[in-house]
Amino acid sequence: MESTRVMDRTTPTAGTMERVFNFSPGPAVLPLEVLERARDEMLSLPGVGISVLEVSHRSPPFDRILEETTNDLRVLLGIGEDHEVVLVQGGASLQFSMVPMNLLRGQPGPADYLVTGTWGHTGAKEARREGRVHVAWDGEATNYDHLPTAGELQLSPDAAYLHVTSNETIQGVQWKHDPVFGTAPLVCDCSSDFLSRPIDVAKYGLIYACAQKNAGIAGVTVVIIRKDLLERSRDDLPTMLDYRTHVKNGSRANTPPVFAVYVLGLVCQWIKNRMGGLDGMARHNAAKAKTLYDVLDRSGGFYHGHARSDCRSDMNVTFRLRDEAMDKEFVKGATARGLIDLKGHRSVGGIRASIYNAMPVEGVAKLRDYMIEFQKSHGG
Repeated sequence: MESTRVMDRTTPTAGTMERVFNFSPGPAVLPLEVLERARDEMLSLPGVGISVLEVSHRSPPFDRILEETTNDLRVLLGIGEDHEVVLVQGGASLQFSMVPMNLLRGQPGPADYLVTGTWGHTGAKEARREGRVHVAWDGEATNYDHLPTAGELQLSPDAAYLHVTSNETIQGVQWKHDPVFGTAPLVCDCSSDFLSRPIDVAKYGLIYACAQKNAGIAGVTVVIIRKDLLERSRDDLPTMLDYRTHVKNGSRANTPPVFAVYVLGLVCQWIKNRMGGLDGMARHNAAKAKTLYDVLDRSGGFYHGHARSDCRSDMNVTFRLRDEAMDKEFVKGATARGLIDLKGHRSVGGIRASIYNAMPVEGVAKLRDYMIEFQKSHGG
């Protein structure tokens, strides 16, 4: 017998609970404007008559969504004709394998990796399954609290590519410039600062980024690959792990995550139309980060940042309290004030405030005020 679900009268309905400030490292906060538009168009896309959740991935409505989203990415990032843009699934975690499968197999030299944090380490570990990996620098000795200088790198003269992580979400270190070293194609995991600032795509062989931190929701990953590197992909690759498959089929070799692509498109429009493009987005993010780092720097040691000051992330502000026993109390008090998901990763400890693109200034200001209040109330 088929059962019928009945909503309990106590079940909260839309609009009955005030939104909190979400400092989660991902899936992360979305622009309120994007959420509202997705809500308004949920039952029926304008001019279509059905929900985006029901739209065929080979229909004219999705043709427009996919084309507009891809074009907006090209405009925002200044992507030239030398690079292809594809939208795939599997997150950055799958790219840890796809990159070496396509770019390292059959190459005479190793893949060079700069291991600047947890995700760089994970990427190098997966690449070893496909071929030789040379770690050109590893920051493990200081728990990944800084980035290397050019003089510290030990690059391979015949490297198949050089892999970097633009922003380490867990440790809170970030390259503030395009990390171009040597002559090997530069491959970058941009997952946690993608679309947060301008980058010079022409300097990169391949860029990949999952969307759920700055660019949308979980389910879609952006891959930007230089066309000449597609020639490295071998015919013995599984079909869906071959970059050529996705380029040839226009990101529709299988059913793509239609809703995730739609939200990515909305976020691109928000950045273009509301935030002044990536230049404006970068200024917005830098100002938010400075608000919190100023509290750390003026706290007299009550708060201690994990990352060194010259490479601190604008995306993930990581710090510890003077007394580790206070961490739980700090997080509990923050949650009571509507500031959620501030607990640091277990490998770093302390606190992590992820202040991605869509984190409003008001949320950062409220966290700043709480940090100052907490220090005063605890004899700081």
